[in-house]
Amino acid sequence: MRRFRRHIYTAYECILLVGAVAGAVLLSRAQDWQPLELLVLLLVLSVTGDRLTVNIRNQNLSGAFIALVLAMTLLGPAPAVALGILVMASDAVLRRLAPTRALTNMTTHAVFLIAGGVLCRVLVGNVHDPHNAAATRGATFALIVFGVFIVTNTLNFVLIAIHERVLAGRGLVDQTRYLFLPMLPGQVAAGGVVALLAVAYTNLGYSALVGLVLLIVIFQYLTVALVRSEDRAEQLEARSMRLASLQLGVLVTLVETLALRDRMTARHAAAVARYARALAKEEGCSEADQDVAHTAGLLHDIGKFALPDRILNAEILSDEDWATVRRHPQEGATLVGRLDGYGPVAEAILYHHEQIDGSGYPAGLIGNEIPLLSRIIAICSTYDTLTARDSYRSPMTPQDAMTELRRVSGRQLDGELVELFIAMLEREGPDVFSRGDEVDFEAELAFERRARAIAEPALR
Repeated sequence: MRRFRRHIYTAYECILLVGAVAGAVLLSRAQDWQPLELLVLLLVLSVTGDRLTVNIRNQNLSGAFIALVLAMTLLGPAPAVALGILVMASDAVLRRLAPTRALTNMTTHAVFLIAGGVLCRVLVGNVHDPHNAAATRGATFALIVFGVFIVTNTLNFVLIAIHERVLAGRGLVDQTRYLFLPMLPGQVAAGGVVALLAVAYTNLGYSALVGLVLLIVIFQYLTVALVRSEDRAEQLEARSMRLASLQLGVLVTLVETLALRDRMTARHAAAVARYARALAKEEGCSEADQDVAHTAGLLHDIGKFALPDRILNAEILSDEDWATVRRHPQEGATLVGRLDGYGPVAEAILYHHEQIDGSGYPAGLIGNEIPLLSRIIAICSTYDTLTARDSYRSPMTPQDAMTELRRVSGRQLDGELVELFIAMLEREGPDVFSRGDEVDFEAELAFERRARAIAEPALR
């Protein structure tokens, strides 16, 4: 099937090449090949530019393109096509290209050169015609040349991309993203310089084109440097993503292990996460802070991973056991804080057992000294503990739990946030948030999105 497709595509390219050459012959005029000195100069510059070809991501980038655009602008479609085919034929011989590759190169150049040449003829006419001098020496002419450069450059890319899509299976979107877009700023700059050169030639003559050799060298250097910098950025992003994914993979494993040891803690974590995001949104927090609240809610008890099973499963705890349990915010904050970018989450976890009157732990903070997201987690955790069927006490109804929240507000919990939370529950209905029995921790962590979010700061 692939061989058949290749034969069909080769036949298609042959038809395109023959059609482009035939079109060039039909459009050819004697004055297009004059002045001969300009034709020879552009041929030399085209060959020189092609010798500076570089290969980037399996694509050849040639400075000859600049000289060929000048050929179709200053001479016409027929000379431009002839120069393009000559340059590609010599390139095929020197680099010993396969016949199919040589055919592709000649076809691509013939098509975009005749298209650009016809466009220039329609919009500009013969630049050497004395009667046309006024139209080829101003800003309008420069804009036309620039536009033709961009259009033909895009057409050149499209033809190559189609070839790669049909024969190599490379997606058009990927080719656009990784080849065309990174080079676009350089191509725009080159188009501007070509436009200035064309105007300079019509005003000053051949001397204006002497700088084209230097331009071709500079164009090649900048193009290579630009694409290589894009490659380095992509490699850095890939490494950052791998590191972030590894870190989060460890975290997910710890959470899932805790879930296997203590299903109550797992369900509670998922419920608190949902409550916390909703309350943070209700409070007017940014989307980033809502995300932190959700993550901190999910991980606020991860410090319990360090607790022995006898404490996790105990119905009655000794004073010594309670002292051990009270260390879980610090243990959890230390664990989460080791992940790049998770500092705010660690802070919210560290202080979620602080109380408004200063009687909480681990730091005895008072009132607004307690971070906002920690105060949010505290309310959500308390409410879910009061209403949960799998907690260590008989569950309260939502209404009784709201009453209890109000009873301890101003002492244990932030009073304003308690009222906001209750208003939210009464408006939405408590059952809207009670979906914690079916826990998918990887989905709750939004694994890939969070990995990318962690990786991004390293790229800025």
